[in-house]
Amino acid sequence: MPRHRTSIIPAPRSWAWLGLLPFAAFAALFLIVPTMFIVVGSFRNAAGDFTLANIVNLFQPSILAAFWISIRISFASAFLGCAIGFAIAGAMIHGGLPGWLRGPLLTFSGVASNFAGVPLAFAFLATLGRLGLVTVLLRDWAGINIYAMGFNLLSFFGLTLTYLFFQIPLMILIVTPALDGLRREWREAAEILGASRAQYWRMVALPILWPTLLGTLALLFANAFGAVATAYALTGSSLGIVPILLFAQIRGDVLQDPHLGYALAFGMIVVTGIANAIYIWLRTRAERWIK
Repeated sequence: MPRHRTSIIPAPRSWAWLGLLPFAAFAALFLIVPTMFIVVGSFRNAAGDFTLANIVNLFQPSILAAFWISIRISFASAFLGCAIGFAIAGAMIHGGLPGWLRGPLLTFSGVASNFAGVPLAFAFLATLGRLGLVTVLLRDWAGINIYAMGFNLLSFFGLTLTYLFFQIPLMILIVTPALDGLRREWREAAEILGASRAQYWRMVALPILWPTLLGTLALLFANAFGAVATAYALTGSSLGIVPILLFAQIRGDVLQDPHLGYALAFGMIVVTGIANAIYIWLRTRAERWIK
């Protein structure tokens, strides 16, 4: 009997991957290549030879102090941003606030989370600077001189307060979907078993949201740690955080050693990379609960 051969029709070639080319080119040119250039430069000297001297110089007292104050500011703004943003989002979704507030609040959060740099610094100087609007109103109308009481916008607390302007909205945008993912059945089951509202949040909701909260804390930490434009425009060189030290180092204003600047940038990449890795890992765990 003659054998019938079954012909396999090849699947049509998909060109959908071409849509990724612009993003891949953008990421390669403005993220991957500059990052590799920084990493390689941090292990080279002025002659182009391999060296570990730049990494060793990161342990100078002045540089360690800059890293320490940057970590403190980043953690303080991230922690306060998480706490305040979670409270606002919780009140908006589960607190009984009018539903029409959700749209404007999320819209404002989307805008404010990207409002940084020189405009944000100018806004805070015009509001809470020594001659800012709020400062003058409190002094002339209420007799309260916040600067005489120890407040200083160009300080650790002032920069942390400024960072909160974009940290809180970012927290609201991230935690809102997680709060929406809390199923009504969980709350009803807890109420049937006799749990109060506080017990439901402490024993059911918060354990489910805990990976999301910790992951967002890590993300906000990385977001603040890498911010340079706002800090430089607000404080100049009066507050020695790592981004300002790096900015001055690359421009040659301090030690005129660009390879030490590469090492500073490499240290920032390591810190922010660890924070983002923690965020991704915890975010993955949180999505398992939501599903």
